[in-house]
Order: sequence, then structure tokens, then C-alpha cells
Amino acid sequence: MISDAALAERISAYLKATQGRDTKVVELVRIHGGASRETYRVKLDEGGVVRGYILRRDPTSALIETERTVEFAAYSAFHPTPVPVPMALALEQDERWLDRPFFMMEEIENATATNAFAVDPYGAHAARIGQQFFSTLGEIAKADPRALGLDWEAPAPDECWNLELAKWEKVIDEDEREPQPIARAAIRWLRRNPPPPAQKVGVVHGDYRTGNFLFNEAGEIRAILDWEMAHLGDPLEDLGWATDPLWSHHTPERPGGMCSMAEAIAHWEKASGLKVDPRAFKWWSMFASVKGLGIWISAAAEVADGKNTDPVNAVSGWYPLAFHNQVIAERLAGGWA
Repeated sequence: MISDAALAERISAYLKATQGRDTKVVELVRIHGGASRETYRVKLDEGGVVRGYILRRDPTSALIETERTVEFAAYSAFHPTPVPVPMALALEQDERWLDRPFFMMEEIENATATNAFAVDPYGAHAARIGQQFFSTLGEIAKADPRALGLDWEAPAPDECWNLELAKWEKVIDEDEREPQPIARAAIRWLRRNPPPPAQKVGVVHGDYRTGNFLFNEAGEIRAILDWEMAHLGDPLEDLGWATDPLWSHHTPERPGGMCSMAEAIAHWEKASGLKVDPRAFKWWSMFASVKGLGIWISAAAEVADGKNTDPVNAVSGWYPLAFHNQVIAERLAGGWA
């Protein structure tokens, strides 16, 4: 395994060779917690001025297979828009530089992310952050993918739900190490109760939730992160995931520990120009928990197979898996129809 010191030297060599930048890495720190990319904080000395960057490198084994070009394209596309994202700087597919593909972006300083499972993560700023969080999600839903230069494949409005359900059912099929009766029951429910066609086929972030954005001490959201699962689909997919009970298990009346559900939907509708159809939102809310099961089952498989033993995977295959099983079981027992 390459040492941090050797990695730092190779990053400097890469920037000099490909961008003509005579820089030196003066600090390199691994940021743990993510399961899709290896993330490093990089401090570069650029002619006596030290600037911060973030490097995201493909892991040897990923929790969910994602395409780095999609994540880089999303950062590049949304940077000039009202959606706050870091500036994307370089995408490198050639493995000779750092052994695996990677990309770099600017570091957003004086801002932090919260633990997704923290108790009261935003304190007195909860309502303000909620307004920004769900309004920004509305801005993503409102965006025109073509105008952003995103040439991703667009499903038909009436196929968004089916394609996503098939994708996550396949993940469960491939990664389950024991029967998953609750997941199977939920999948049957989802197929028997398809949602209305998408009002709009737009950009779906794919993992828009508490813990995946940076905010400062004043309660201002500075950056939306982790776009590796971005795609085109029904924007309600993101809203269902953002309001999933897992992200607000300490305060079920406040999605993500922010504002109320009614306020969240109102902020999203105002910013997006779309309306939340109750039947469609119910479907995407159930889907969110099934998608969660797919992620947690995959995490457990990574650990069991010894492919990726990062502690985040071990925890994901335990607590969130049990939580989503309970959420789905209670919904089905409660007569969702």
C-alpha cells in the first residue's frame, strides 16, 4: 500500500506534469467515513500561499459501484448555479499517477458536516438550515439537465420508478448473505402500487441527506457534497430519501433534525415549481427505505467478504439495516396501500 508521504509526492508530480503547477503538498490527511471514494484533505504550497483541496480517489472495493465522471460532472455543472458546490478542478482517469483514478476539487473552509445520527445536529439553526436544505433540493429539481450540459441518459417519466426499483432489487439479489423477507415484501408492495409518472425528469442527487453537506457556525449551508449516485429521474426520489425516518430518528417530527415535514415540502415546492403528489411521495418514501436496505446489505457483504472492512461498513450493516427493516415492517403492518 502506498504511504501518505509517497502519495503526497505523486500528487505534486501529477500537478506539475499535467497543469504546469510548481506546487508542493505540505499536508495530506485521510478523511474517513465515506464508502464510495477514498477522500483526502490536501494542502498545497503554491508559491508561498497555502491552499486547501479535496482529493477523491477510487477505492480498491466500493460499497456501491459509482462512476467518478458522474460525480465530477455534477460538481462542474452545478458550480455556477444557486446550488452551492465546491469548484471541480481536475479529473484523472490514468492510473499511473496515483494507482487508481481520482479527481480534485477545492476545499470549503470554515465549514463542517454533521454526523447523520447526531442528536439535535443543528441546534438553534435547525429551521434555517432546513429552509436552505429543502430549497436547495428544490433548485436541483428545477434545473434543466441539458442547460447544465449533463448528457446523462434520461428515462421516460413513467419508467423512473421501475428502473430505480430494478436497480436496487438487483443490489439486494447480488449482495444478500441471508434471506431478506422484509425487503422482499416491500418490493412486492412497490410493484403492486406504482406511482404516477414523474412530473419532470430532472437531476437526482441520489444521496441528498443530513450529513452530506457543509455548513458554518452562522447556520449557512456552504456546499452540497457526495454526488456519486447522481442520475436523471423523478425528483421525488431525492425528497423521499432526504425525509427518510433514518435521518431523523431522534426527532421523527423533523426530517433530518431540521424543520417539520410540512415546512420541508413547502420549501421544496416553492423552489422547484413542482407539486408533491401524496401518492407519489408515499411510494418514493417506501422506496427510500428499500434503497437504504440495498446500501446496508451491500455494506455488510463488503465486510463479510473482506473486501472493504472500513468501520462505516460494519456499522451500516448493523444499525441502519435493522432500523430500515423496522420502518418497512411497521408501514406494511399499518396497512399502507
